[in-house]
Amino acid sequence: MSKDLRHVPHKLHSALEMASAILDLPLTAPQREALALELTGPVRALIAEALADIGDDTPVRYAVNDVELAPGSGEFEVSEFAGCIARVGLDVDLDSPAGTVAAKVRRQPDVTGIEIRDAHTFGVTVDPQSLDAWRWWLHQFQIDPATVVLDGTVATATGTKSGATVHLRGDGVPAMYSDQDAASLMCLVEARP
Repeated sequence: MSKDLRHVPHKLHSALEMASAILDLPLTAPQREALALELTGPVRALIAEALADIGDDTPVRYAVNDVELAPGSGEFEVSEFAGCIARVGLDVDLDSPAGTVAAKVRRQPDVTGIEIRDAHTFGVTVDPQSLDAWRWWLHQFQIDPATVVLDGTVATATGTKSGATVHLRGDGVPAMYSDQDAASLMCLVEARP
């Protein structure tokens, strides 16, 4: 069914002309034209209602988060969406500083995990693809590069954002620090003498 209702008077006039000929109705051309113009409004309304009903039945695309309680702890609700696992404390208000910042951070492609512990503290795990991406995360949370702790294949640091304390964890970051010249150039480590 066409959604263009501008041609309704012409189509209605044609249909009335055909109906009057088939049924042998004694309507003159001016009468058929007046009848078509008179019925145009109600017919348009009927068409609009029919189109609205069709639109109501149209499937809507959506994604469902798998939500469950963390095994054993009983204190966190766990969900996974787009490769990011989120653990949210059951007593945490999502409109709190930690909940608000975590919701914004979760949209970044580097984020692989979020844990909101309380209203003012959350942890974020990222998998940055470059030193520049890692530096961006440090800047986002006002973290001094000198405070970053490298441990095996993980780098950790603590910062703040919008009134929330952020515990940042970078998977695979220490391997990137192995290029001392690049890390030094990006002010992530002190320059070698």
